[in-house]
Amino acid sequence: MPQLAAIADDFTGATDLATMLVTRGFRTVVTVGVPEGGSGDAVAGADAVVVALKSRTAPTARAVADSVAALRALRAAGCERFYFKYCSTFDSTPRGNIGPVADALLDELGAPGTVVVPAFPATGRTVYRARLFVHDDLLDESPMRDHPLTPMRDSHLGRLLAPQTVRPVHQVRHETVRAGADAVRAALDEPRARGALTVVDATTDDDLRAIAAATAGMPLVTGAAGLALGLTGPRGGQGSARARSAGRGPGAILSGSASAATRAQVGHARGLLPSRAVDPEALRAGLDGAVAGLVAFVTDCWRADPTRPPLVYAAAEETAVPGSAGHADGAGTARLVETALARCATALVAAGARHLLVAGGETSGAVVTALGARALRIGAPLAPGVAWAHTEATVDGAARPVDLALKSGNFGGTDMFTTAWGALS
Repeated sequence: MPQLAAIADDFTGATDLATMLVTRGFRTVVTVGVPEGGSGDAVAGADAVVVALKSRTAPTARAVADSVAALRALRAAGCERFYFKYCSTFDSTPRGNIGPVADALLDELGAPGTVVVPAFPATGRTVYRARLFVHDDLLDESPMRDHPLTPMRDSHLGRLLAPQTVRPVHQVRHETVRAGADAVRAALDEPRARGALTVVDATTDDDLRAIAAATAGMPLVTGAAGLALGLTGPRGGQGSARARSAGRGPGAILSGSASAATRAQVGHARGLLPSRAVDPEALRAGLDGAVAGLVAFVTDCWRADPTRPPLVYAAAEETAVPGSAGHADGAGTARLVETALARCATALVAAGARHLLVAGGETSGAVVTALGARALRIGAPLAPGVAWAHTEATVDGAARPVDLALKSGNFGGTDMFTTAWGALS
């Protein structure tokens, strides 16, 4: 029976948290959607299970319904402690879905309130005075300001949450966190905090450990993957889990993210790997033909040199970001690209791909769904929040082993697209 169950609002977020749990000594499985049927054995054999939903940008009613369904299935499997995982950049719209989902999960559990902890210092996300920083920039002054689907125009988590929740929004300041777990626990026990969503400051890993210790008795916590740093699995916090590999075979990189970090990764990789940009105009003119052209490019590259994974990308450093000034219909373009890259993924797996590195949360969700994967077994981390995972894809009615690395747009070093492959050997 899993000791811990988590509900993640996108696919890269799920593998992000799962990667952290593996390093903390949890045998961890990610289920694609609500665990049922064929996922039962995987859940039963894990110390932790993370349910990957595609709810971050879904209509609020659907996000709530899917999250509650996941919670009920996990409770039925015997889980008693829960973790609602969202992005460390708090990606959301003005009305959701972080607040509404947190409210619904608390109501389902009969719990009055919980913490809100998006900090993840290892990836440059810190919270001070309830304001979220991305490295040295406030959230609303970072590239997230012009995200095509969830533009973040405020850095104050209290102001972001207030329109999203029916609960009061409270704050635990940094000086309390620095005083240690007992001080945080006492602050969370105050009457004004008991029924609230409480934003907790954190700027270091030690802060996250203190918060995790203070919230050990809560039935539900919410946050980014960093909060898991303070958890200890059955192997004493020393992770050695490593998923088996899909074996020898070609690979490819499918990058749908327009984040600054991913565009830098694309820029680096284009000098070392064969690459092809996705042309949104070509997709609009004829999606099937454009996808066929991208797939032909990759398979031609494999024939020329199967050891060099080709890169198919939506945005590079010089590309106008969808949703920014001078780029119309950002959300529509982003979804069209996701659809195209998901179709590319299924065609490439049918053509023999054994390894796919996918960049972007929405793109990763589209790819995993298209591949018909039901569970991901998490291996050793590649970088904070990123790991290779093994799955069985279902393409053309046949099960095919595939290794997937699902990368949040903002994660990873500049050389990730070129160095990730060494971990498969």
